Amino acid sequence: MTGGTETGGVLRVGNCSGFYGDRFSAVREMLTGGPLDVLTGDYLAELTMLILGRDRLKDPSLGYAKTFLRQMEDTLGLAHARGVRVVANAGGLNPAGLAGALRNLAGRLGVPVRVAHVEGDRLPLPAGALTANAYLGGAGIAACLDAGADVVVTGRVTDAALVTGPAAARFGWGPGDHDPLAGAVVAGHVLECGTQATGGNHPFFRRYDVRRPGFPVAELHPDGSAVITKHPGTGGAVDVSTVTAQLLYETSGARYAGPDVTARLDTVRLTQEGPDRVRIDGVRGEAPPPALKAGITRLGGWRNEVVFVLTGLDVDAKARLVEEQVEDAFARAGTRPADVRWELARTDRADAATEETASALLRLVVRDPDPEAVGRAVTGAAVEPALGSYPGFHVTAPPGRGAPYGVFEAVYVEPGTVTHTAVLPDGRRVPVPHPAATRPLAPVPEPPLPPPLPPGPTRRAPLGLVAGARSGDKGGDANVGVWAETDEAWRWLAHTLTADRLRDLLPETRPLPVARHVLPRLRALNFTVAGLLGEGAAARARFDPQAKALGEWLRARHLDIPEVLL
Repeated sequence: MTGGTETGGVLRVGNCSGFYGDRFSAVREMLTGGPLDVLTGDYLAELTMLILGRDRLKDPSLGYAKTFLRQMEDTLGLAHARGVRVVANAGGLNPAGLAGALRNLAGRLGVPVRVAHVEGDRLPLPAGALTANAYLGGAGIAACLDAGADVVVTGRVTDAALVTGPAAARFGWGPGDHDPLAGAVVAGHVLECGTQATGGNHPFFRRYDVRRPGFPVAELHPDGSAVITKHPGTGGAVDVSTVTAQLLYETSGARYAGPDVTARLDTVRLTQEGPDRVRIDGVRGEAPPPALKAGITRLGGWRNEVVFVLTGLDVDAKARLVEEQVEDAFARAGTRPADVRWELARTDRADAATEETASALLRLVVRDPDPEAVGRAVTGAAVEPALGSYPGFHVTAPPGRGAPYGVFEAVYVEPGTVTHTAVLPDGRRVPVPHPAATRPLAPVPEPPLPPPLPPGPTRRAPLGLVAGARSGDKGGDANVGVWAETDEAWRWLAHTLTADRLRDLLPETRPLPVARHVLPRLRALNFTVAGLLGEGAAARARFDPQAKALGEWLRARHLDIPEVLL
């Protein structure tokens, strides 16, 4: 492996992980499947920081993604032999600990690699917090690579920083090169979730062979443009639709802010350049916002859950009976959890051919700061009526003791509170300044809409016949990106799917603020639903705690669609 600040040419960056738990063999597959300059891995999510925080409570030497270390044991020599540099945020809460473990591993394997790490994201812990980390940019990664590092591990950086850092090192970009940095941010966002860019989790998945999709590769150019592709012969596909779906994932408005640059998503242009090759260009960038985003996790309390199975006739009456019995038990015991939620899922069918399809599920979820309040008091209230309740009484699993749940909070901090530091292979510690030029975020005026379709006959049908969607979580908020694949469908979608119509189609969102953002170049609408996920994914406040299937629910809703589109 070689270091330095070589500029020009094309930088081939691959991804091998979109989350902590992704395909273990992906590192070897990416190293052997085709040429690469840099292999990146994203191991951190809001929920992962909570998991690593609990790991470190048990053992202060941990706090990093142990899977990554095992992957390197299998492939570090291969990466060195092929001259591929590895950049991963697997350091989590302890990047120095992971860097030390990697050096020990390299010594044991006899692989002469230079290891560096990036730290400084950790913030002072507020009262009751488990973790507190700012989202750093890619400049620390670039400094490590410029110093000759072969492997760079980081703590909490933005997902896109895994790409902006190597690109800045390769092409010599500075903090004022907003347009190329923004192009790299967009490419990084496409790569960060692994196979979601190559057909995984795609609403039109039947188009592709996604039994084992390949991981994505970005070919980056000095001007910040990129081509998204994958290694030859791997599964899945790369087309404008798969890239659009990932671009809309967990974003909101036209301004996609980060610590390196604010990328203007309304300037992104996608072009199908060839089979499994999509060009991204035209991306404009602006100075980053003056404050850094940070994430705080804490233990929110204790949680328990019981799922009652209601089979056959009189499902609503059976549900009312068991609710009344449990609530009566709480009253008699003189203790009731602080938060009690009932949800009846009518999964049953009339005249069903199997017992399971004749059954509905009644879900009881309780939360309380006191573990005792969700323990025996709940299990007793749920189980003791078993022989004196509705006919066919049973539950999906024996109730157990309560379990802790986590809470995620996004805050913003002044850059001066963070000491972004590149720890180079020789041990030198290099402070990385925040970009001097900043620009406060402001909404982008809504662009003009395309002309509406002329009037014509309509048919009641699912939205998903004419639109794709992808959804996800950002703290307690959910986002739903919806796009059309033809100009005609876009003309209809842009005028039809307003924020109010979304609330009508998704009744859970009706009491919540819903913001709509229009991205004409992508033929897309991006909706943010504030507060849908409560205190975040770790709190598991709803059936789909990360809003992963919110877009699919929307696509399944029926409305009047012009027949010309169907």
